[in-house]
Amino acid sequence: MNYDDFADLYDHQYDLYRDDLHFYAGVAERAGGPVLEVGAGTGRVTTHLARRGVEITGLEPSGRMIARAQERAAGGGLDLKMVQGDAKTFRLEQKFGLIIAPFNALMHLYTPNEQLQALENLHAHLETGGKFTFDLYLPRFGKSNTVRHEGETLHAPDGSRTDIFLVQRHDKLRQHITTEYHVDTTHPGGQLTRRHYTLTQRYYTRYEVEWLLRFAGFESPRVTGSFQGGPLEKGSEVMVFQTRAL
Repeated sequence: MNYDDFADLYDHQYDLYRDDLHFYAGVAERAGGPVLEVGAGTGRVTTHLARRGVEITGLEPSGRMIARAQERAAGGGLDLKMVQGDAKTFRLEQKFGLIIAPFNALMHLYTPNEQLQALENLHAHLETGGKFTFDLYLPRFGKSNTVRHEGETLHAPDGSRTDIFLVQRHDKLRQHITTEYHVDTTHPGGQLTRRHYTLTQRYYTRYEVEWLLRFAGFESPRVTGSFQGGPLEKGSEVMVFQTRAL
């Protein structure tokens, strides 16, 4: 997926998401060496870790997302190291003691071949025994083919109001969820404009991920149902995986 057009909306939606920051900061600080973040987006996690003194490189395919990440970092007096590329094909000379893929980054790998290619490439960029940590949401969705407003309203300094509506379409056979965003802005004079974005993600089941990891050369992962630890249960919202390269 090309996130260039989606970057501004993405930043507005997730700028204040903090659920995973303490967890990834702890993992990175315990690693004690260089860290690679896959799918760094607009630098929400990258900037947080850099601010805490972590030596981190952000990998992101979207040039626009990288630009937003650099703007975010500059606002805090930080200089981020960002690399444009995707998990399947990037090549770096450096190897890392830790790779992280926060906030569903692996859900942009749509086929088993893409998933395995990416995992093997990440494995090749880890030091022997290097750790790989990531999270994925559990596949629970709202009613398909129904327009929903989930409370996302943005107010701009010029008095305009933006409401975000979405429609989700579920392809169970391919394990794809496609979300169509309709972003409606009401301007001070009453004019209404609409922007449209489409996001497709490929969701996973727990044991599917475990087999993929083992096939790509990782050890059997530790799996928890939250960023605070604890078992993966029916009511869990995320699956958190921690493994290492064999």
